[in-house]
This record gives sequence, structure tokens and C-alpha cells, in this order.
Amino acid sequence: MYTLLKIVVLALVLGAAYLLFWPVPLNPMAWDAPRSPDYTGQWEPNNKLANLDKISLAPHIGPEDVTARVIDGKLAVFTAVHDGSILRIDPVTKAVSVFAHTGGRPLGLEFDSVGNLIVADAYRGLLLINPAGGIEVLADTVSDDSPILYADDLDIANDGRIFFSDASTRFGAEASGGTLQGSLLALMEHSNDGRILVYDPQDKSVTTLLDGLTFPNGIAMCPQDVCVLVAETGTYAIKRIWLKGGKAGQIDILLNNLPGFPDNLNRAPDGSFWLGLTSPRSEALDKLSDKPFVRSIVQRLPAALRPKATNYGFVLNFGLDGHVLNVLQDPTGGYPLTTGALEPGDGWLYISSLNAANLGRRPWPKTDHNNRTH
Repeated sequence: MYTLLKIVVLALVLGAAYLLFWPVPLNPMAWDAPRSPDYTGQWEPNNKLANLDKISLAPHIGPEDVTARVIDGKLAVFTAVHDGSILRIDPVTKAVSVFAHTGGRPLGLEFDSVGNLIVADAYRGLLLINPAGGIEVLADTVSDDSPILYADDLDIANDGRIFFSDASTRFGAEASGGTLQGSLLALMEHSNDGRILVYDPQDKSVTTLLDGLTFPNGIAMCPQDVCVLVAETGTYAIKRIWLKGGKAGQIDILLNNLPGFPDNLNRAPDGSFWLGLTSPRSEALDKLSDKPFVRSIVQRLPAALRPKATNYGFVLNFGLDGHVLNVLQDPTGGYPLTTGALEPGDGWLYISSLNAANLGRRPWPKTDHNNRTH
């Protein structure tokens, strides 16, 4: 009996030592998370994302971002998936083909003015894929020689400059074992190690527009490029960086204290914006925001016991004045981990996902795809 007691005590001591002192790859920083809003008022639950029409991507999974372009008179939809493929989809027949394979993990997608697909690849950096499928690396380092470790989302200004997010300079997506793993480490540490970069095709330079962000994610240009919007996942906010006019150089918050983790941003044909909330907020993570030492202990727990994403469909549409115009939800999470929405003007709203095996869509008022002023 005495021997058994010693074994139990030793196990408890070793367990406590592990939780307190075992090395972890992060150094959590204290911050003050705002109290999460209730799902009431403008966030009242609804079923507008339930029973989506789905386009099978099998054997591919994870259509993390979506873009579209009229090619030979027909709209073609493109999405990036986990195995590094860029898929081309016929929205009428639902036929799916592989357009290109980046050899990395493509995330953000946008077409430039001459038909090249620009890709933020979390493993490889900023890529250009020409109409024939040929791939060129535009940038994998910044002009100061710092590596781009987690290229996430992008948008293209009228002058051809590409604004894109490098979500974490500490937890590279590939080195962390994947995009989800890297994002969880960055959010748990909360050390403001993300940045917004700008690629200039004139001199091929890459400069930093803004740093000190906690997992900057979605990027969208404002009309006439007067500003650029950034979804800062770690602070549950949409920030606006003014580029032109009397406010040039200023930063303000357009949407604050969102009820979930903001992900991709896409402009709608009417000049408003679509945003995906990948998951509802984690109450446990918010409560530990000012307790960095406890967050280190949590990081030592088995992965199943740490805070994690919850399947809950949620995309929203808002104007440049910050007013929320549309909220679409599916509390059952039937279409999991919604990363964003695209309104290409063909009568459908396409919904992207971190790990779905199909591309979701629902009917949406038809608009003229060619009327968008980028």
C-alpha cells in the first residue's frame, strides 16, 4: 500500500512539473479580451446558411477561399484546397478540374487585371499563376530579407500593387505542421507578430504597410483604393488602413468585438463586403487573455483538452460605414468552419470552408459580374 502511495505521489509531482515547466513553443502575452457579445440583436441566430447547395470537390477538401472570373464568356469559379491544388469549377454543370498545383497550401485568391491568378500561399509566399497554369513565385521574403512565413489573404489595387497578410512571423504555417496549427499557436501566444505587406510589380519590392497585428487574415481594398480593410482574427475586429486623402496613414476600427473569429474578406458587386467567421469565440480563451502563464499550462495539455474551433456557419455582409447589412448563419454547423463568402453576380453566394469536402452556395440576387469597380 505504501509503495502504491509513493507511485501515486510521484506521478502527481511529475504531472505538475510537466504542466508547469515543460518547454512549449510559445511565450504568451497578456491582453484584455472584450466580453463576447451575445447572439442577440443583429447577431440573432438564423438558418440562412442551412441546407446549402453543394458542389462536391472529392477527393479534395478545404475550399478556404473562392474567387471567380469570366473566361470565354462564361463565369468560372476557383478555389484553393488542402493538397495544394487550385480547382476550377463550372457553376452551371458543377464540373470540377485541377487548374494548377502550387506545391504548398494556397489560401487567398484574386485575379489581376490581365487574367493572372494571384495566390497567397501559406507555405510558398505570394504566387502568380498564368492562364495556362504556369506558376511564378512573386515574393517569399520582404525587402528587408525577413521571410514570409504565413501568406494568408490578398487583394489587388487599381495600380497593380498587391496587399497581402503575413499572418504570423513566429509561427510559420509549414513549420507549425499546417495552417490551423500555426493559427492556434499565434492566437494562443497573442504576441502581435503579424503584418500587412505590399508587393509592387513595378520594382518587385515587398514592403511592410503595418505590423504589430495578431493574426491578420482577410484583406479587401476599398472603392477607389482609398483604404484597405484587414480582418484581425486575434482581436475579433476589422481594421481600416487609410491610403489616400486627408486620413492617409491613419488606422481605425470598422467592426469591433465580433462574435467569432474573422477570416476572409471579399468585396461585393455593390461595394459592400463579405466576411466569414470561422468559429464562435472561445469563452475559455477570452477568460485567459490576461493570464499568459495559465495559457502556457493549457498549451501543455493534450490537444483534445485545449480550446478549439466549433462548427457554426456564419458569414456577414457590411458596408464601408460599418453597418451590418446581412447576417447568415447555421447554428448546426452543417457546413463547417465558414471562412468567407463570394458574390460573383451569377445568382449564387458561394461559401468557403476550412475543411469541408464541398463548396457550399445559396441563391442570392443576381448582379452584373462585370460591373464591379475594383
